[in-house]
This record gives sequence, structure tokens and C-alpha cells, in this order.
Amino acid sequence: MFINRVKTFILIVALSMLLLLIGKLVGGYAGIQVAFIFALVINILAYFFSDKIVLAMYQAKPMEHNQYSWVYTITEELSSKMHIPMPKLWIIHASTANAFATGRNPSNGSVALTSGIIDILNKDELRGVIAHELAHIKNRDILIATIAATIATAISYMASMMRYTAFWGSMSNNRRNGNPLALILMSIIMPIAAFIIQLAISRNREYLADETGAKYSQDPLALASALEKLHGSTVQNNHYTNTNNIGKESTASLFIVNPFSRKQKSKKLINFFSTHPPIHKRIERLKKIYEKMFHI
Repeated sequence: MFINRVKTFILIVALSMLLLLIGKLVGGYAGIQVAFIFALVINILAYFFSDKIVLAMYQAKPMEHNQYSWVYTITEELSSKMHIPMPKLWIIHASTANAFATGRNPSNGSVALTSGIIDILNKDELRGVIAHELAHIKNRDILIATIAATIATAISYMASMMRYTAFWGSMSNNRRNGNPLALILMSIIMPIAAFIIQLAISRNREYLADETGAKYSQDPLALASALEKLHGSTVQNNHYTNTNNIGKESTASLFIVNPFSRKQKSKKLINFFSTHPPIHKRIERLKKIYEKMFHI
């Protein structure tokens, strides 16, 4: 768990270094400040209102306590163990099996489950999924994602400025900044690098949520079994994506399994540009956690 936290810190630092470099190339530290403030304002708005937006996007409804009392019981038990407030529970009426957590902090946490996930998982497996989602809330992953998005947005904005100024030859101090063609090339490469780092942060937070969820649920194998079922169901039924209003590209990283999962022919390339770690690696890690937890 400590290693995953360190990895996230290193990736955030890498994004920050990219921002500093591209800002210096565009217009010194004044350019960095302008772009960062611009990105910060946009992402602060997203930070405070993204939960409402995404829940409305998927037409989530408050989960009825009488109908899903056992889900409330599981969530209350795990929330108490994790020392976080009980989140709001939401149901999305869709046959696609998936789940996500949202909310800017533990006091404003929400967990959304599709009706499909409740249909295909047993109670132990669903408990593992809920533990994973509560782990996202406990680890403040929405905040981490917002920080990464803020820096990445600033990089993209400044890269556009770089391309514009390089193209029109209006870059201040051309002798220092070098060939405009080189600047244009860098302005294309850096946002791609920022995007790749963002994806790496997302994958790392999934590993961390798996570990945290397994720790507090004390049942890593139940989560592993759930992930296997969810991935298999998603691959088999990916044609449900549009009809059930599940799986917007912009929110794919929120879900416990990638809504766009398919049979992979070029695994390394696809995994490199994926919002989620490969399912088989997540399952392998959970099995190792189980062995370590119970000294097997």
C-alpha cells in the first residue's frame, strides 16, 4: 500500500515538472501562473459539482432502504471499519454490471451500483466491491484525480499557446527558445505525456483501492471473484453500453472495471493507454494479499 502511495506522489511530481518545463518554454513563470490559475478554476468547479453531474448523467436514483437493506448493512459495517461517514447509496437501473464512487471528500461520498451488478454478484462479492469503492472515498481519490486533471489541463492549455506562438513567430526571445518546429513538436508530445501520466495515476489508485478494500473487508478473494465476473460480463455484453447509458469515455475511470473492456489482442499497448490495470494483474495481487493476510 505504501509503495502505491509513493508511486502516485512520483507521478504527480512528474506532471508538475512537465508543467514547469512547458511554462518556461512558453513565457517563463508568468506563463505557468496564468495557465495554472485558468486550469485551477475549471477543475475547482469540477471538484465541487462533478458528483452531481455524473450521478445525473447516469440517471442514478437514491437506493431504497427497504428494498436494499442488506446493501445498507454491508456499507454501514465497512464505513465504520474504515472510520468514514456512511456514504449516500445510489442505484442505476442498467443491466451492465458495474459500480463507482464519487464525492469530493468522505463527508460528501456517494457509491453508485448498477442493478446489473446486484444481479450477478453474491453478497460476499458485492461486499468486496463496496469495500473497494469506499476505499476510493477513504483515500480521497477524487481529490487526487482533480489535482492531476488540473495540472494536465494547464499543460494542454499551455501547449496550445506554444503551438500558436511558435507558428506565428511571436515567441519572446526566439534565440533562447530555439527552432519553432521543435517547439511545435514538444507542444504535441507534452500533452500526450501528461495524458499517459494521468492514466498511470488512475491505474495506481485502482490498485490502492483494491488493497485498501481487501484490508478492511478481510476477504481479498471475494473482490477477486467479483472483478473476474464483472470483467467477463463487460466483455461479453459490451453492446449494452449505449442502450443502458453506461460507459461515457469521460467517466470510464470512475468505474470499478472499465466499461469498454473487450478481448485484448495487443495487451501491452491497450493496457498502456487504459484507465484501469489489467484484471488478471489485479486478481493476482489480491491473491497475494490473501496469502500474506492468512499466512498461506
